[in-house]
Amino acid sequence: MERIGFLSFGHWGPGQGSRTRTAADALLQGIDLSVAAEELGVDGAFFRVHHFARQQASPFPLLSAIAARTSRIEIGTGVIDMRYENPLYMAEEAAAADLISGGRLQLGISRGSPEPALEGASAFGYRPEPGEADADMARRHTEVFRKAITGAGMAQADPRYAGGATGLLPIQPQSPGLAERIWWGAGTRKTAVWAAKLGMNLMSSTLLTEDTGVPFHELQAEQIQLFRDAWAAAGHPHAPRVSVSRSVLPIVDEEDNYYFAGSALRDGRDQVGVIDGTTARFGKSYVGPPDHLAEQLAADTAVQAADTLLLTVPNQLGVDFNAKLLGTIVEHVAPALGWSR
Repeated sequence: MERIGFLSFGHWGPGQGSRTRTAADALLQGIDLSVAAEELGVDGAFFRVHHFARQQASPFPLLSAIAARTSRIEIGTGVIDMRYENPLYMAEEAAAADLISGGRLQLGISRGSPEPALEGASAFGYRPEPGEADADMARRHTEVFRKAITGAGMAQADPRYAGGATGLLPIQPQSPGLAERIWWGAGTRKTAVWAAKLGMNLMSSTLLTEDTGVPFHELQAEQIQLFRDAWAAAGHPHAPRVSVSRSVLPIVDEEDNYYFAGSALRDGRDQVGVIDGTTARFGKSYVGPPDHLAEQLAADTAVQAADTLLLTVPNQLGVDFNAKLLGTIVEHVAPALGWSR
């Protein structure tokens, strides 16, 4: 395990016990937790993106603010729903955030998961073309976005206002190297192979939208191997990266026990359900004393196959609590996975 980061879903609301009651709380605490995580030696600060919900939405202002307050930690998303995105505007924002960070942006994108709004992307002005599904539209937006961040010409120059230039103009600014730091959030083995062929890194979460009856970590390890095989066959010149997400909740005091003891009983095994009419397998949560967590994660074949582990954090418990959680993991759990600061 080369890198460990946290993944925040950015929830906010006035629920009982919430320490993140407003959108301002969620944003400012996201910055503060990233600063604290960097001081602890954590390698990455990642944020989930959802629309029409009390969660983080447009990520680039937050990522840029974190970039300005930190110097080493990677900053990223897990993931941006490309159905909702204007590819060229997103390319400008991503390049700007990457330049502010000094090249630390790791951008997770995908077709996205179910959103609260019915056909929410259409409210943003984006609808599938005739014969397209939502996934096709997301991939079309992705193709344009990835082309734009490589410096390809995207709009015809007007010589009157372009200093006499002709031909196609690229978006500005450009951030060299960003194109190699785009990750696809793949929910199946098939989409992981597709991402590898195109040269995108693999981001795999605690959910796969398929099920073969084997434990979640084994199915995810198979997905990772298929991705790596497809990458090698494609002959890309740079090495790929692979991340997996896990809910890891160490219990070291009474406060932890109060919040997580029930999760150990409820979420300590895989679950199988249906999402959008498709059978899906959800990975279990890891809850318990740090030495127990270290043993369990060392036996997780997908964690062992990945180079980056993203720890989903209960962000509504606030910065201090989550800094303590991350500190416990990097001190007492992560070394058993081969990670070091």
